[in-house]
Amino acid sequence: MSDLAAARARYVELIARRERISSKRLLDALAAVPREHFLPRGPWRIKSEAARSYRLTPNADPVHLYDNVLVAIDARRKLDTGLPSLWAHFIDMLDIREKDRVVQIGCGLGYFSAVLSMMVGPKGSVHAIECDERLAARAANCLRDYGNVRVVNGDGCKDVGEPADVIIVHAGFPYPHPLWLEALRPRGRLLVPLTQRDREGAALRIRRKGRGFEAEAVQQIRIFPGHGRGVTALDDRVADWWQRASALAPLRFRSLAQGLPSDG
Repeated sequence: MSDLAAARARYVELIARRERISSKRLLDALAAVPREHFLPRGPWRIKSEAARSYRLTPNADPVHLYDNVLVAIDARRKLDTGLPSLWAHFIDMLDIREKDRVVQIGCGLGYFSAVLSMMVGPKGSVHAIECDERLAARAANCLRDYGNVRVVNGDGCKDVGEPADVIIVHAGFPYPHPLWLEALRPRGRLLVPLTQRDREGAALRIRRKGRGFEAEAVQQIRIFPGHGRGVTALDDRVADWWQRASALAPLRFRSLAQGLPSDG
């Protein structure tokens, strides 16, 4: 086994053990997708979950990428790839199946799009929406060999295409957008980070159940703000309400009114 293959195997084992991943389909996808194909050429700026600043890898050997580290896409904007263990945990809890239609709101350079592509298989699809035109173009190029992935440069708060089994939001918002809830198929699942202006908050899993929805907080998170995210104190209060309420018990609701659950 080469050093790179061994590093990739350790990477998958680390994530599986740390997050107690139950999906073999997810672990197989993590083992198969080359992380280095979805990044610029090294050396890379990386940091651990607890680190406050990036460090430069000593060289361009992709072995350095097969650890539970964030990799900078744009260090100036503090935009990175996302922590592998965190997003693996989220994907695992969404129970993604073969033939599912998955929508991503924000796909970066497409690494997790590729992972999802392998999980849903050739009869499933991944609709990856990226608001940054340059990132979208780079992601489309990185994903050119993944035939069931479509990358769209657009606003995921305005259009997500056809109804979806799973919607994953890769940026922070003050509340779940009504469009995302409406786009869920029966028994559909939505993962959305609800954050304040300091980028801190909680990720919520929302499931469509009958005529309504059920939401629960699943993980504290710090994440890049979503395109068009509100920047007022009211937005922060709405996000804080969701975080506090959903942490106590699952929230059941039928719709949203001014960003908050409603039975109307």
